[in-house]
Amino acid sequence: MTPSFIGMTILFAAAAVATGQALARNWRRAAQLVPYALLLAAGERFLLYALYGDELLSIGGYAVAAVLLYAVAALTYRATLAGRMTAQYPWLYERAGLFWWRERGQPR
Repeated sequence: MTPSFIGMTILFAAAAVATGQALARNWRRAAQLVPYALLLAAGERFLLYALYGDELLSIGGYAVAAVLLYAVAALTYRATLAGRMTAQYPWLYERAGLFWWRERGQPR
């Protein structure tokens, strides 16, 4: 992994965080994260090619970037969704950790 790949992945991870938050805030399905992560990874590969001369059609680089960006977006999505559920329905749900919620009154 080159420093340019790591730096660009960090930059695109911020976009993945924004994507996960946007989907959760608008009550979208988690399955929609997949095409967005694939598009973000394609954008990252293109910028690495255009700015640093890396290989454009690197399947390995694309796959690693797509998996990492999907993981960041999915974790952000789940954390945001847990916050939304407990804020929207405080009489029904309470937080049960960073990524989870449970019905009120259930044993811990």
